Amino acid sequence: MLKIGCHLSSSKGYEAMGKEALKIGANTFQFFTRNPRGGAAKAIDESDVERFLKLASENGIDTILAHAPYTLNACAADEGLREFARNTMADDLQRMEYTPGNYYNFHPGSHVKQGVDVGIEYISGMLNEILRPEQKTTVLLETMAGKGSEVGRTFEEIRAILDRVELSGHMGVCLDTCHIWDGGYDIVTNLDAVLQEFDNVIGMERLKAVHLNDSLNPLSAHKDRHAKIGEGCIGNEALIQVINHPLLRELPFYLETPNDIDGYAKEIAFLKENYKETE
Repeated sequence: MLKIGCHLSSSKGYEAMGKEALKIGANTFQFFTRNPRGGAAKAIDESDVERFLKLASENGIDTILAHAPYTLNACAADEGLREFARNTMADDLQRMEYTPGNYYNFHPGSHVKQGVDVGIEYISGMLNEILRPEQKTTVLLETMAGKGSEVGRTFEEIRAILDRVELSGHMGVCLDTCHIWDGGYDIVTNLDAVLQEFDNVIGMERLKAVHLNDSLNPLSAHKDRHAKIGEGCIGNEALIQVINHPLLRELPFYLETPNDIDGYAKEIAFLKENYKETE
């Protein structure tokens, strides 16, 4: 069965997100832990969480993905911004324990002229401060498109962060199809080779989730502009290959396309129609 969902608003709580996911044919979903441009988070409603966990269990909602706010920059040049990142992620990971066994995804950040090596040390240092042996949440590094001074634009940079994390068993990777395409990895004509390179550099066992997006840009543009499925430079055929690839097909896929809820429903239906069930 295809594990497919989209990004939903968390403003009404977990149960509401679960019901909305089911309404549009999804069996998972992604959400922001707090305002993506701000810092404050709503208090956890434990009764809402209990209702969601029951709904998820009864309806096969599997492996939800929380996304850190865009303002989180673990390798900023400003110490205050790095402290914000540490505090925000530490708080988010505590909140995630109310729904144990799921994923928390974040953008590694931008080193802002400090250099990639400095950025990698800051990111891994933050993770070493906040990860806990007892946590049930897996933290995912997202592959990036390489705009500006982003860290994580290559598989090697992702691997360099992972190598420096002491509790590496709590870490994984989220592969974004738009980002890696914009970053120079040709998933249209050479998907097998890209996945082989991922395995060689990082290891396929680290790949836990996929952001399934088309791109408005050509290969290696380094711009990160998402497009609706089939309306960009990656295209329907390549994205159908992604969801059916033997190394990817069992992973959860999360749409971040520029859509309203009806548009997400149509994309989910299209992808389900083109997913080949194994015997």
